[in-house]
Amino acid sequence: MKFIETKLKGAYVIEIEPISDNRGFFARSWCQQEFRDRGLNPNLVQCNISFNTKKGTLRGMHYQAKPHEEAKLVRCTKGSIYDVIIDIRDDSSTFKQWFAIEIGADNRKMLYIPEGFAHGFMTLEDNTEIFYQMSDFYHSDVAKGIRWDDPAFAIQWHVTNQPIISAKDLSYPLHSFK
Repeated sequence: MKFIETKLKGAYVIEIEPISDNRGFFARSWCQQEFRDRGLNPNLVQCNISFNTKKGTLRGMHYQAKPHEEAKLVRCTKGSIYDVIIDIRDDSSTFKQWFAIEIGADNRKMLYIPEGFAHGFMTLEDNTEIFYQMSDFYHSDVAKGIRWDDPAFAIQWHVTNQPIISAKDLSYPLHSFK
């Protein structure tokens, strides 16, 4: 696997390194030791799938607060997404900055999101499926969110129409970090 550090400290784009032959290819998408060697959280305790029937579905910006902050490894197994993260660690040199990347079944890229980040995505195709690996269990009492269109972050979404978004995601407050 190739680990490519993003502009946000601790967040990585991960690319597989396929070994090909006449049958297709084989590649690793997870190795606990490689994550540990890079100082990334290697402890995964839960996997989730998000299936989205319509292009333009937006989910986010989600995070879990202390003491249950979580690292995520996100991979799109069908379709494609515009994946966005915001650094919300107040002691970070990249605090309040965001990063986005298109990941999908065709490019097979993954995004490693460390603890202390908000995460969201917009589907770029109908019938898109995302596979998440998480470092902590879901705790509804610390599950939080930030509005996807908060002007404090000025995320440049690829939106041409009103996205398909849940009432819960629309109810998140605007930025309240110091």
